[in-house]
Amino acid sequence: MIKELLAHIRPHRRILLIGGLLGLIGSAAGLSMPLLAKYVVDAFGQDASMAGPLIGLTVAVLVGAVVSAGGNYLMERTGEGIVLGARRRLVDRMLRLRVADVDRLKPGDLLSRVTGDTTLLRAVLTDGIVGSIGSVFMLVGAIVLMAAMDGVLLLVTLLVVMVIGGLVGLIMPRIQRAQKEAQEAVGEMGAVLDRALQSYRTVKASGAEAREIGVVGEAAVRARDRGLQVAGWTSLAGVATWMAVQIAFLCVLAVGGARVASGALEVSSLIAFLLYLFYLVAPIGQLVEGAVQLQQGLAAMTRIREIENLPGETVEVPPPASAEPVGVRFENVVFRYGDDRPLVHDGVGFEVPPGGLTALVGPSGAGKSTVFALLERFYEHQEGTITVGGRDIRDWPLGELRGALGYVEQDAPVLAGTLRENLLFAARHATDEELRRALTRTRLDDLVARLPEGLDTAVGHRGVLLSGGERQRVAIARALLRKPRLLLLDEATSQLDAVNELRLREVIAEVAAETTVLVIAHRLSTVTNADRIVVMDAGGVRAVGTHEELIGQDELYRELAATQFLVT
Repeated sequence: MIKELLAHIRPHRRILLIGGLLGLIGSAAGLSMPLLAKYVVDAFGQDASMAGPLIGLTVAVLVGAVVSAGGNYLMERTGEGIVLGARRRLVDRMLRLRVADVDRLKPGDLLSRVTGDTTLLRAVLTDGIVGSIGSVFMLVGAIVLMAAMDGVLLLVTLLVVMVIGGLVGLIMPRIQRAQKEAQEAVGEMGAVLDRALQSYRTVKASGAEAREIGVVGEAAVRARDRGLQVAGWTSLAGVATWMAVQIAFLCVLAVGGARVASGALEVSSLIAFLLYLFYLVAPIGQLVEGAVQLQQGLAAMTRIREIENLPGETVEVPPPASAEPVGVRFENVVFRYGDDRPLVHDGVGFEVPPGGLTALVGPSGAGKSTVFALLERFYEHQEGTITVGGRDIRDWPLGELRGALGYVEQDAPVLAGTLRENLLFAARHATDEELRRALTRTRLDDLVARLPEGLDTAVGHRGVLLSGGERQRVAIARALLRKPRLLLLDEATSQLDAVNELRLREVIAEVAAETTVLVIAHRLSTVTNADRIVVMDAGGVRAVGTHEELIGQDELYRELAATQFLVT
């Protein structure tokens, strides 16, 4: 895991080297101050001129401040670059994950990994690891100068620091464990809040604000408690560091005072040694903080790697697809969403010839939407064969397969942005004429004429400024602009009034004359003119035929039609 942390530094090693060198120069200037102070004290005791030592001390202060500031800026700049790179890689991985993995994860927790966990990387990689390198230099330099002044006092100092350092070492693993739990708690809080925000209108309409506030509040309390554990162990490590220096000071003062009294040590040397001792506070504190940040970074890296280790999809840019419609064949397909989940498809088999309109009907839970999920390869079937255009679906390059399909989901999602951006989302290079034709076919031209900025009007978060029927028609127009060889429509008319439903039925019939259309319908009125209707029930196919044929042949279809007043 430490190797993976260092891999984030590698692209920035040159700037980090420059920043580190500036930090070392600043540290060297700082190390000279106690020694120059000794010369000032010696000059004062000998009635000699103090101008030279004072000028040198002033120059050391100014040089150290300026150089250190430059080094700190480079470190912070590099830190931002590290965070940017980590976020890009993590987002790239997230958006290439399989749908099955994303369904299992929680959006709020994923956002926490992109924001909070990557921010922790900046602290550990710049302030932690790189900053600790400068602190090691300062520590070694101070120890060398302290050894030159008095080896006995140095031995006393090191004994105290080593004892306290051993205690700090025992604390570090607990900090890492507590930090991982804290980040997981923050992710859980984000997931709970995301759930409430995604269902904001439902929460309002249900009068559930207080209940949801309580649920999010409980998650926030758990995050607070985990954060307090981190704060407690971190504070203990900080106190141990402070105690090490204070106890060392008392021991040095006692032993050093005795050595001054015996004449074995000059007063100025004792003063300089004590100054170096206090000078050790910063580098020792930095090393302890760096160790704490390393534990936090390892916890963050663990959460990031959990996402990066998930298998991703490889979707190449597909070549220009043929305009010829394709057929679909399911043969003894078996599928379940997990090993511990019940079968959704149990030997499903049906055929859709190229071109024309085919409908999937049946009660809820029959496995109709799963047919579309398998065709898009959002999930992989466990047994059986699925072919598209005569080719096994697993032999299609994923990008080419999805490039041949147009998919309109049941809830017809519309993204935040303008109407134009939504329409061109799946076909960025569509011409103005193609766009105009899609608007006309889906009866959206009247909507565009009413909008204040036409196609460049913002539609709001999740298309909230559009009606349900308008969102459905936008999703259909978006799919048509893709020029699919197979168009998948999942409940495409569920939110349309009778007039718009009739118009859309005409559009679907027109499109079916050019390509293959496979539609899922609960409202049978939209598919009575279909070339063939596949009746699904309990994870299987029970009948295939036209509307008239199924009325006479299949009891379930006749019952569905009767409940919708399509038969008497």
